[in-house]
Amino acid sequence: MAPEYHGHGRSELHTNTTAMAAIEQDEPRPPHRWRMIVYSVIGIFMFFVPITLNGANTIPLDHLVQGIRALLGDADRYVALAIIAAGAVFPFATGRWRQSPLKTVFALFAVLGLVSASMITFGFGPAFLHEPSIGPFLMDSLVIPVGLIVPVGAVFLALVIGYGLMEFVGVYLRPAMRPLWRVPGRSAVDAVASFVGSYAVGLLLTNRMYRTGRYTAREAAIIAVGFSTVSVTFMVIVARALDLMDVWLWYFLGTLVVTFLVTAITVRIPPLSRIPDAVMEGVEPKPEHPVTRNRFAVARRAAEQTLAAAPALPRNAWINLKDGLIMVMQILPSIMSVGLIALLLATYTPVFSWIGVIFLPFFWILGFSDPALMSSAAATSVAEMFIPATMLAGHEDFVSRFVIGVICVSAIIFFSALVPAILATDIPIKLWQLLVIRAQRVILTILLATPLAHLVAAVT
Repeated sequence: MAPEYHGHGRSELHTNTTAMAAIEQDEPRPPHRWRMIVYSVIGIFMFFVPITLNGANTIPLDHLVQGIRALLGDADRYVALAIIAAGAVFPFATGRWRQSPLKTVFALFAVLGLVSASMITFGFGPAFLHEPSIGPFLMDSLVIPVGLIVPVGAVFLALVIGYGLMEFVGVYLRPAMRPLWRVPGRSAVDAVASFVGSYAVGLLLTNRMYRTGRYTAREAAIIAVGFSTVSVTFMVIVARALDLMDVWLWYFLGTLVVTFLVTAITVRIPPLSRIPDAVMEGVEPKPEHPVTRNRFAVARRAAEQTLAAAPALPRNAWINLKDGLIMVMQILPSIMSVGLIALLLATYTPVFSWIGVIFLPFFWILGFSDPALMSSAAATSVAEMFIPATMLAGHEDFVSRFVIGVICVSAIIFFSALVPAILATDIPIKLWQLLVIRAQRVILTILLATPLAHLVAAVT
């Protein structure tokens, strides 16, 4: 039986001695400390400060991507097709398709995605694929915007998470992590980076922390299924599809609050609460020591250590651009395969209407005008997080669109990417547990996001 730990039981004297030792060590301060402030401000501006250009009010990153798309013109489809083709080849070229049966299945889905994208781009194949609400909608409203915004957004995301801002903020978030989410304070950076950055990077960090004894199995599972959602750049795509960019800050902050509140509830109920609170077998536990005083000094040192290790801006931008390209290579084929299958099932079969029966009573009780559509849309997010947005795009009811937009993010668990990524880690969480947790998250999101949506509608 692996030893358990909960991050408590150390004396305050030992805690403060450890903290002060970390602060007073003779490490030289990194040069060009202005970078943390300047780069962070630029990154925050690009993601979170809407501005009006040519009559459109949205964040600068979205303006930039729209400008790039305008320059590409009709070539944007060929750029997206090239990325999908690279994504279809990638698992076979790297040998990843052999690593597990699940990865083999997703490698085949990537090939299917390439075939579908080719048909849509060059105008051949079955007629249903070319229905405006099916293939062209996926390509023009999701695939192309995602193909552009993820790598471009990754460059600017480096400014937010790569030069110490996250570590500085993380120290101040530590006192809330254990009482609210039952995870150690050190996971604050992991949780926030997972939310605003990349679930893939977040899961990589979470798995590493679990393997080195810094998280227990339960803590790693909480981070993986509670915070490792899609990035801010993906949220922009959802907001655009649902015509929510004019309330972008409300949508982003509301989604963050709902997602973290849902996580605070699910950690206290099975199956998450039943996962063993023990470190990985054969690994020495490394509990953290809370910081109770000199918090600013500790936060500054944590930020400076990250800043000292950060590469120069051009190299960091190039590294993140490559990471963004690799990620989008894996995502676009999934949208054009798993996402397409889900959209076809939603359009031509009652499958998701059946699954959505779980959520129908909640939408009906809360007074939605079309609870059947809402429940079906919520059900489709298990396949691909973008599909609910496609089903509600153009809907006249703002509250319905807002709630579905929050569900797209807060549900977190979807089969086109996150499920295989979690199952590929060492975190001991089973597929049935993921499905139960997802249902819990959707129900709780409906209950929390609906009054929020009414509030936003009233004040905007």
